Amino acid sequence: MTATPITVWFSLRRRLLALLLGGVAAAWVVTMALSYADAHHEVDQLFDAQLAQVGQTLLALAGVEGATAPDSSGALAHKYQRHLRFQIWHADGRLLMRSANAPETPLTTVDGFSEVQDDHGHWRYFRQWNASRSLQVQVAEDHYIRDDLIEHIAWRLLLPALFGLPLIGFWVWLATRQGLSPLNDIARQIAARAPQQLQPVTPPKAPEEIRALLDALNALFDRVAVAMHSERRFTADAAHELRTPLAALQAQLQVAQRAQEPAERERALAQLQLGLSRAGHLVDQMLLLARLDPESGLPDPQLVDLAELAERVCADFGALILERNPDFELETAPGCIVTGQAEWLQVLIRNLLDNAIHHGRPQGRIRMRVAPTDSGIVLAVCDDGPGIPPTQREAALRRFHRLAPGKGKGSGLGLAIVARIAELHGALLTLDDGDHGQGLCARVTWPTA
Repeated sequence: MTATPITVWFSLRRRLLALLLGGVAAAWVVTMALSYADAHHEVDQLFDAQLAQVGQTLLALAGVEGATAPDSSGALAHKYQRHLRFQIWHADGRLLMRSANAPETPLTTVDGFSEVQDDHGHWRYFRQWNASRSLQVQVAEDHYIRDDLIEHIAWRLLLPALFGLPLIGFWVWLATRQGLSPLNDIARQIAARAPQQLQPVTPPKAPEEIRALLDALNALFDRVAVAMHSERRFTADAAHELRTPLAALQAQLQVAQRAQEPAERERALAQLQLGLSRAGHLVDQMLLLARLDPESGLPDPQLVDLAELAERVCADFGALILERNPDFELETAPGCIVTGQAEWLQVLIRNLLDNAIHHGRPQGRIRMRVAPTDSGIVLAVCDDGPGIPPTQREAALRRFHRLAPGKGKGSGLGLAIVARIAELHGALLTLDDGDHGQGLCARVTWPTA
């Protein structure tokens, strides 16, 4: 089975860089925007206060007898001076005083603060009367002063970002490269392994964030190692088990070829036919066991009536039961429904019944029972044969294990197949003494959901 290729590749380092630098840049932009808005507001407040202060000062000076008028010669003491204007008007409409760059017409007709944007630029105005409403002052300020100051503040905010962001990016790149270096070490360690090397990955340094990944990877290696060991053992056991019947078949064939009498040849051919049947049964059992992989799960699980399935298997064994003539008893109860694969459950019941018939006493007693219990649904097949000693019951569930090697027709796979099918269905196979302490009772229990 080939792994599904990953069609989308991305660099974790580049992703971290993008996320971190993107977040820093976004936060910087938001901070700059908020700082710019706040600076703009504060500058407006400051210049408005200054504008009002200038107007009130001029108004106070104009009301003092003998006050000196400001210089109207046109000389500028500061670069921003040409962006400031003022006028002082008498209540009768006479222009008493103005700056050199102010017109002789009123700057504004609105009391307090106002703004006008026209062909002459964007101006901020302030107009106020004195307490006796005999004098009026009008002060104008070009927005250029405010915009120039705010632009200067914005550049002061932007320059650290322009120089600092690349430095932060370089530091984040260096930090992520250093922080992710254990991943590269682990990747090199795994890439250098041979396919049969399934030892756990144990890097000298592993971050806590990838510990779960390493644990899952090592657990996978353990499962693969167990599966490979199981397959190697199965292959070796199968080769060993097939060697003996094949050698016997070859011997029977040679006997049949050398036989002089027809009766002798017929006996050799009969033995050859019997050996072929046994070898075919062994191969079928081995192929079935190879298909029953617990890791692959159940194919197409459905609800199965275990009692009905047991009755069907017993009907299939009717001729053999009549031939062996045991005291056979089948006890079923309604409601024994399990989730599973009917074909495999049929194999499970057939193997248990076949073992009971062939290993029980001739004309002995065989009892099959399917019923719900407190612990779950139980399928039990009991006989009164020689049974299996308690010390050998665990070994009896292993593949190709026979209590008396070389004797009988069994392949040593029946109980192993039953145990594997039970495992696939979430059930448990146990071997106990038969009724009255004689024989063997095989129980398969499906726990209550």
